[in-house]
Amino acid sequence: MDVTRPGLLTEMRNKNSENLHRFTTMEIIQLMNQEDQKVAFAVEKALPQIKDAIDAVVTSLKQGGRIFYIGAGTSGRLGVLDASECPPTFGVTNDLVNGIIAGGEKAIRYAVEDAEDDREAGREVVNQQLGPKDVLIGIASSGRTPYVLGAVERANERNILTIGIACNYGSELAKMAKYPIEIPVGPEVITGSTRLKAGTAQKMVLNMISTASMIKMGKVYKNLMVNVQATNEKLRKRSISIIQDITGLDESAAKEANEKANGDTRAAILMVLFQIDFDTAITVLKQHHGHFPNAMEQLQRQKAAKDLT
Repeated sequence: MDVTRPGLLTEMRNKNSENLHRFTTMEIIQLMNQEDQKVAFAVEKALPQIKDAIDAVVTSLKQGGRIFYIGAGTSGRLGVLDASECPPTFGVTNDLVNGIIAGGEKAIRYAVEDAEDDREAGREVVNQQLGPKDVLIGIASSGRTPYVLGAVERANERNILTIGIACNYGSELAKMAKYPIEIPVGPEVITGSTRLKAGTAQKMVLNMISTASMIKMGKVYKNLMVNVQATNEKLRKRSISIIQDITGLDESAAKEANEKANGDTRAAILMVLFQIDFDTAITVLKQHHGHFPNAMEQLQRQKAAKDLT
């Protein structure tokens, strides 16, 4: 039974948790686990929508565009989280994938609940921050958050590519976005607490969008993050390990190669495999706009042609 907003699955009461206050700890987490298992199936049904959205994102990125996530509350925080993890994971600039949350940076840590109701603020963000080649990805569990709708509305007016992620069918956001992604996960264990299943579903979709897009942009080779930014000891070790995996060098030689490449994992690999210097490796990467697999393929063709002569 829906006790709040008619038609919104995210606001309906979950029959399985009606007496939640009487549950034992084990019963609570068993129910949460059972409900969470439904999330992956809901995402699976939306894979065709997600695929189309990703292909559109990649086309935009290849044309020099950027990604902007926008949301309020949990949805906004998830966008900020995904955006912040792209530079260290994929070696992209800090402004390529951006997270915007209603209420600004304060809202990342503290609830600024009324900020989501400001439709004009959403429109103004688009005016100030987005260009014609960019992509706006609106995230709203309900699919009706005014701040997000205002942003998507303004982006549409400016012919900026829009994607909408909602956890209800037939939402205003889905109708408005050029590429709608609907993941109706059903009523939450705690009525209306969309940081639970809805949040999990949104995180899964954002993982897919950013990861698949970066793979298509050549930021991954095989299943290795060759563009990793070695900003701490863990990532420095990962960089050395990646060089070892691809080149067959031992750890000591991989460290030496990494040093000669000024810490650029991609350049180190190319220098070792094709016996070229750092400047040549960087030049080839630039020729392919940082697409590492394409750079590898070019050098492999050149090496094969040379071997035949």
